[in-house]
Amino acid sequence: MSNKSRREIGLETINDVYAGDVITPPEGFAFSDVMLEQLFAEIWTRDTLAMRDKRMLLLGIIAEKGEPTTFKIQLKASLKRGEMNADEARELLLFIAQYAGYPRAAALIGPVEEAIAEASQNAG
Repeated sequence: MSNKSRREIGLETINDVYAGDVITPPEGFAFSDVMLEQLFAEIWTRDTLAMRDKRMLLLGIIAEKGEPTTFKIQLKASLKRGEMNADEARELLLFIAQYAGYPRAAALIGPVEEAIAEASQNAG
């Protein structure tokens, strides 16, 4: 068992999940403290589902919710971490259109292409 606090584990995990692109506020903000200590220290660290599986599920949920900014953040992290490539990201959007609807998917075309471009810049 690790001697690290749940917050430390959460910080390491959020940095891994978002490929270092998300800045967390200092300790003392209830919302982010709970998010780090529960969501990132307890849920994202579970190994029953692979990181790619969790991300694909999350991307589908975010797409259905109509959240293009959050979709872009998650997709960019996925691309940077090598969980999927640009062709798979575009294919995911095509699949999403069939279940979440074309208006939802169409709103994600720009964010998808931006995420692909930004992730490829960071890789070079």
